[in-house]
Amino acid sequence: MEAIPHPIPRTVEEVFQDFKGRRAGLIKALTLDVDKFYQQCDPEKENLCLYGLPNETWEVNLPVEEVPPELPEPALGINFARDGMQEKDWLSLVAVHSDSWLLAVAFYFGARFGFGKNERKRLFQMINDLPTIFEVVTGNVKQPKDQSATQNSSKSKSSGKTSRQSEPQTKGVKMSPPPKEDDESGEEEEEDDEQGATCGACGDNYGTDEFWICCDICERWFHGKCVKITPAKAEHIKQYKCPSCSNKRSRV
Repeated sequence: MEAIPHPIPRTVEEVFQDFKGRRAGLIKALTLDVDKFYQQCDPEKENLCLYGLPNETWEVNLPVEEVPPELPEPALGINFARDGMQEKDWLSLVAVHSDSWLLAVAFYFGARFGFGKNERKRLFQMINDLPTIFEVVTGNVKQPKDQSATQNSSKSKSSGKTSRQSEPQTKGVKMSPPPKEDDESGEEEEEDDEQGATCGACGDNYGTDEFWICCDICERWFHGKCVKITPAKAEHIKQYKCPSCSNKRSRV
């Protein structure tokens, strides 16, 4: 782990530059240097972490012994899962944890140096304008805001079913509000419909911070947690069938 030889960021701009440098290093590990990264994550070794450094490099190392550490720690033990998953799935999982760690580090600096509400908001907006590591690693980089609804739709069904603007997601995944079916009475009513959309499994209403997935057969929407599908798992599903539709197929 680095001994913090780099200048400690103290302003919004400096924290963002630190974020970009670490992010670039992590992306390099999971794309250009993926073979080297894979080899270093030996499951026979102790708990290993993937660190992104401000100078756009990366390293796989043990967690620091200092308690508490100088910086928030990345996910421990990524090497233990390496041989128990498909390589693509494992890299996607590491990417998700790396995104989470980057935010933790950035807002650690923000808290340490007393960023106010407006500074935190500005920092998040700058960070949010960049694709996540997960999006880069999986090839699901979002289009610019003005074009995000019309391009990179990986499921032909979704273009016909959703008329509102929604950012492209992984295959079979919709994290934007699930639409009410057969309602074309106008944009204003459409927004109201989103609030009334319910999960086909538990019947609860849509929540803006929840992960949803749509069945390709019956076109009903479900909470990912209700059908035991995570965003990482959904990335590799070409055609999603809900439990009910899967059971119907098996009886025929």
